[in-house]
Amino acid sequence: MLSLIEQIKSGKIWDFPGGIHPPENKKQSTKTPLAEAKIPDELILPLKQHIGRAGDLLVEPGMKVLKGQPLTRCNTAFTVPVHAPTSGIITAIEPRTVAHPSGLAEPCIVIQPDFADQWTELFPQPNYRDQSPLDLIELVRKAGISGMGGAGFPTARKIESGQSKIDILIVNAAECEPYITADDALMREYADEIISGIQIVEHILAPKLTIIGIEDNKPQAVAALEKAAQGFDNIVIRVVPTKYPSGGAKQLIKILTNLEVPSGGRSSDIGQMVMNVGTIQAIKRAIFDGEPLIRRVVTLTGKAFKRPQNVWALLGTPIQSLLDEFGYKEDKKLPRLIMGGPLMGFTLPHAQVPITKIANCILAPTRREIAPAKEELACIRCSACADACPASLLPQQLYWHAKAEEYEKCESLDLKDCIECGACAYVCPSDIPLVQYYRQAKAEIRTRRIEAEAAERAKQRFEEKKARMERDKAERENRFKKAAENRRAEMTKSSGGDDAVAAAIARVKAQKAQAANEPQVKPAVAAAIAKAKAKQAEAMQNGAEQPDNSEMAKLREERKRQARERKAKAAQEQPAQQEESDSNGKKDAVAAAIARAKARKAAQQAESTDVQPDSESVERDAAQDPKKAAVAAAIARAKARKAAQQTELTDVQPDSESVETDTAQDPKKAAVAAAIARAKARKAAQQAEATDVQPDSESVETDTEPDPKKAAVAAAIARAKARKAAQQAEATDVQPDSESVEPDAAQDPKKAAVTAAIARAKARKAAQQAESTDVHPDSESVEPDAAQDPKKAAVAAAIARAKARKAAQQAEATDVQPDSESVEDDTEPDPKKAAVAAAIARAKARKAARENEIAAESAEDTTDTAAEEKTAAVASAVAKAKARKVEQERASIKEHDTSGQDDPKKAAVAAAIARAKARKAQKEQNDMNDSEENN
Repeated sequence: MLSLIEQIKSGKIWDFPGGIHPPENKKQSTKTPLAEAKIPDELILPLKQHIGRAGDLLVEPGMKVLKGQPLTRCNTAFTVPVHAPTSGIITAIEPRTVAHPSGLAEPCIVIQPDFADQWTELFPQPNYRDQSPLDLIELVRKAGISGMGGAGFPTARKIESGQSKIDILIVNAAECEPYITADDALMREYADEIISGIQIVEHILAPKLTIIGIEDNKPQAVAALEKAAQGFDNIVIRVVPTKYPSGGAKQLIKILTNLEVPSGGRSSDIGQMVMNVGTIQAIKRAIFDGEPLIRRVVTLTGKAFKRPQNVWALLGTPIQSLLDEFGYKEDKKLPRLIMGGPLMGFTLPHAQVPITKIANCILAPTRREIAPAKEELACIRCSACADACPASLLPQQLYWHAKAEEYEKCESLDLKDCIECGACAYVCPSDIPLVQYYRQAKAEIRTRRIEAEAAERAKQRFEEKKARMERDKAERENRFKKAAENRRAEMTKSSGGDDAVAAAIARVKAQKAQAANEPQVKPAVAAAIAKAKAKQAEAMQNGAEQPDNSEMAKLREERKRQARERKAKAAQEQPAQQEESDSNGKKDAVAAAIARAKARKAAQQAESTDVQPDSESVERDAAQDPKKAAVAAAIARAKARKAAQQTELTDVQPDSESVETDTAQDPKKAAVAAAIARAKARKAAQQAEATDVQPDSESVETDTEPDPKKAAVAAAIARAKARKAAQQAEATDVQPDSESVEPDAAQDPKKAAVTAAIARAKARKAAQQAESTDVHPDSESVEPDAAQDPKKAAVAAAIARAKARKAAQQAEATDVQPDSESVEDDTEPDPKKAAVAAAIARAKARKAARENEIAAESAEDTTDTAAEEKTAAVASAVAKAKARKVEQERASIKEHDTSGQDDPKKAAVAAAIARAKARKAQKEQNDMNDSEENN
């Protein structure tokens, strides 16, 4: 069986799957020989014209450069330098639009030629066989050569990766793309240089066989190569059928060797290497002549050119310069410029894009030559794209996933193996631009891979930094620990073998625990404890096994003795404190009584001063209008009540506060708390009575208008009520409670409290009955005045009612003292119950009094004769009340005198109370006399 090389030499060829046969359109540009394009006015050189990274700049704006001078330098294996195509001055280094489907801008060097075309110094190597392969590879790298067939892969890196493992070197001369004839023209006119370049590559790679693959539509180029290759047995020229895309590297390897490049692999993995004829010719110029890659052959074709042909164009030449030089006339309705062929090329955004190392064709078709892109239709699943695919892929599925941005599925369908030949789009009946979808998906996948790699590198750096920081921390801790151990060892040596640090820590902990558990001791005791501890520590340091605890035992005995003394002292002080609290309770009760007396006196003075102006104002207004007089009287009464209430509230509060603080110490002082509660209850009742002022004013208005006689009667009744209420309150509430309660209190405190409450209830009931029966006023003195002047009668009635209310309020104020005194004596067993019972009794008494008043007021308007009949009863009741008052005052004075013999303080208090009552009675008598004179 013949080997592969023997089969190839015998002329056998194979085929690849898929492929198409589009119109070639190659003859238009091959009718004329190669021409030299003139030097343009400006050269634009992109820093990156290959796959990989751009080189480092060696120049800056304003510098003068020579032809062939390097503008960038290599810094990695994938870096290709850029050289000056001609001599001139660098005017700028700035972003410009480059030859790329995206139409984006990249950094470019802008040179303004001086048209001298002066070369820099060159270093040719005609005896290349004397050079080592590595030296030749370095010369190729410095010459800036990259793949000129369209891929742009750095040639030096490609040759370097294939050393010692390449069996067959394939020179790609197929040039299958329609319209493009750059390689064809180069082979026709520079076949010798191509063969010389092959020899240089063979010297570096040492392959077993070199094959030049060329399509059968280039007979002149085939003839030129056969003529140049005569005498070279290891070079085989193989003519292959015209079929697109036979110029693809993988497809050409399949045709010539029947081998397939694995998915994701390279041709060098199967011992193959493919290089373009343009690249081979550039290698020859770099080694033999020392010239870097500064120009290339470009096909200018399309019906928009008057003279389509192939030209030598300097790298960086703007396309507009070539269009102007070679007779371009754009299509007015559809001007288009395509870089590359009609299948794999892309439309340029404008004509200022420069020529680069991979730019092999400028196609300028008319709208009739190549129809514009049609509207994309839906896929009909005809499978024509799959049949035409030379890589045996599934273009239909790739299109769906790329459009849906499902890039993982695109990768699983081997999108990376697509050569972007455009055969699928050419045969698609729906005019779907499949290649554009594939290019976009590839770019997105590449971008994501770069980002993922960067993130992985960042993660690795972070983890390494974290590990380094942990190591540093562990080293520091170990260093500190070791230093502490060294210090401890030194201290142990200095202290005679004991661990001084541990002992000190233990002592500090013991002191803290003792301070937290033991009570605070006196300085002397603390000094003794310190001395004992010092002796213990000294004993421990001296090595004694049993320390001397005699001092500690003495200290403990001393503490026990002090505790016993404190306990005995507390037991002795407790009875004394109890006695003192009892005496203090009595003193507090006396002080409270004095304070209440002062409060009543202040309230009486305030009422007396507030009522007189009201009466005077009423008398002045009464002369003018009876209605105004009634209204003014009602307002004056309301103000008087409010002032009295405020005075009582301000005077009661201090007593309640002092009593509350004392009750917490002595249970007997609960009586004071009960008195405070009663005072608050009276406050609420007084506020409720204040709201009853309006009916009085209304009654005055209604009474003064219809009948003056009735007003006089009402005034007399009001004066009688005032006198009676004052007399009965004084007669019944001052002495009986105290007298009746005091004897019983010695026997049973509870019974005493009940008896006091019953007595107060009876007193109030008697007062109410007296008010309901004693209605006869002194009509004799009133009727003459009323008959003479109705206005005076109204004024008198208002004044009388004001005085009646004042007397009632004073009577209520006098109820506080007996109640508090009785409660002070009664509430020793249970002060709360006594206070509650007293409050209930007073509330019932007030309710009955209000009901009787309402009944009395309704009865006032019935007849005048009934009032006259009761005048005598009123006078007699007044006389009786005065007699009782005098007797009660004398009895109280005697009682206080007898009690004061035993206690001087109590005697003084009783005398003060008697004087206050005497002054009060004298003042009330004077007020009554004044009112009678006014009437």
